[in-house]
Amino acid sequence: MCRAPPRQGAPGVASWACAAWLWVLIVSWPLALRTRYERVFPAEWYAETEPGERPRALGLLLGLFAVAWGHVFVVAYQYARWRGSRVFGPLVKVQPNEERTYEFSEGVATHLFQPEGFVVLGLYLSATWLCGWMPRSYYRFDGGIEWAKVAMCLLVQDALQFAMHRLEHSVSPSFYKSSHKPHHRFTNPRTFDAFNGSLADTLLMILVPLFATAWIVRCNVWSYMTFGTLYANWLVLIHSEYHHLWDPVFLMLKFGTAADHHVHHKLFIKNYGHLFMYWDLMCGTYKDPRGVRVFHPKNVL
Repeated sequence: MCRAPPRQGAPGVASWACAAWLWVLIVSWPLALRTRYERVFPAEWYAETEPGERPRALGLLLGLFAVAWGHVFVVAYQYARWRGSRVFGPLVKVQPNEERTYEFSEGVATHLFQPEGFVVLGLYLSATWLCGWMPRSYYRFDGGIEWAKVAMCLLVQDALQFAMHRLEHSVSPSFYKSSHKPHHRFTNPRTFDAFNGSLADTLLMILVPLFATAWIVRCNVWSYMTFGTLYANWLVLIHSEYHHLWDPVFLMLKFGTAADHHVHHKLFIKNYGHLFMYWDLMCGTYKDPRGVRVFHPKNVL
């Protein structure tokens, strides 16, 4: 059982284990089924169809469930922190000078059921899969998780999302107002604001990059499931109002952290990347959160 660290500011081994397990649980569905699916499902449920035939729905259903399954643990993690638990390390707000209080049930309902979020994403994934608009490799069950391709999917998706993000900010004031500004109404985001935006924002920043990534990096169903659950849940975690225990490591590797993304919501013209800060470093738009004094106590990052 996970136990709280011995004191504030000094996370123990149990806290690090709990934080690591969260990431394992996010991808636990494809990890568990990749070598067992032949014993669980009849062969006709996953057999590859001929070109021109409607793809079988099992891969789609498993993919949607993988994201939902991983998200259960992310929501549980957020609930523990919302209640004040220090099981996952010290509980430190990213922006301590801006307090946002909310009811957890309201946050979850807003997060899950707004049309521009998971509803549109689920419809997109269903349509592209069932209409055969994905590369043929995405309907294959053999091969297990191809981790190199998962990494490539994450990198390509984030690079395209970075480009679309900058476009939304810069193409024109009226375009920004109708597309991305609804997501920026909070300068101090919370975890449940990740998919809180407009339909145009979801289309440009999430769906267009997803479709392009599918054709640039062609992988099998297990790799796509793993990418999907990592991408969706990581995108939620970077909107957290609290620092995560892994943030100092991610900051060193230039992986996206909650602190990095709060910089964007506060300054607007910095840190357009989400999962990685590499594109901002290349384009000169990166702002190290440690340079924004009011965000970050020295004992956190």
